[in-house]
Amino acid sequence: MIRVLIADDQDMVRIGFRMILDAQDDIEVVADVADGVSAVAKARELRPDVCLLDIRMPGIDGLEVTKQLAGPDVADPLKVVVVTTFDLDEYVHTALRNGASGFLLKDAGPALLIEAVRAAARGDALVSPQITVRLLKHFDGGAVKRDVSPPSEPLTARELDVVKAAAKGLTNTEIGAELFLSLSTVKTHLASVQGKVGARNRVEIAAWAWRSGVVD
Repeated sequence: MIRVLIADDQDMVRIGFRMILDAQDDIEVVADVADGVSAVAKARELRPDVCLLDIRMPGIDGLEVTKQLAGPDVADPLKVVVVTTFDLDEYVHTALRNGASGFLLKDAGPALLIEAVRAAARGDALVSPQITVRLLKHFDGGAVKRDVSPPSEPLTARELDVVKAAAKGLTNTEIGAELFLSLSTVKTHLASVQGKVGARNRVEIAAWAWRSGVVD
């Protein structure tokens, strides 16, 4: 079972998300909380497989909760998916740096919500093309090519193909289908790229690709 924590200050959102997720045979909502302080406490207590976090919450906002649960200084980070009404570029930039591994708008629909949870649980975070690609492309003031650190080693041609596909929002399975690669090969390429560009997850790889001009 995929164990999920929901954090949102709106009762109806939490109830709705719980109903959708609990109806799945492979997902169990272990807690739902209404503020950021409770989200951090419950997540550390229960260690869910996936945390669904709203951004605007009382006490501590979802961006800070993300940092405390999944940030670069966290020894054993949790999987965090930001689920929000606000698709503002600066939010995405901060959430990425704070360790978020997926993004979803609240009106995306039940199917995407379920897939986002399953994707995060398997380490294949959902990066919705219609939402996240636009935000990643413009999250630093619209400037795609910036002063980005070069890779420690040059990326191979196949690694670049995989990076471009990831930056378009494709999951590992979709990348494999598009590039005629096995799932394990896709994961191997992404792991290699992570090491070369200093990224901690596939979302940071996508952000690096947009910022460095690998994709345009």
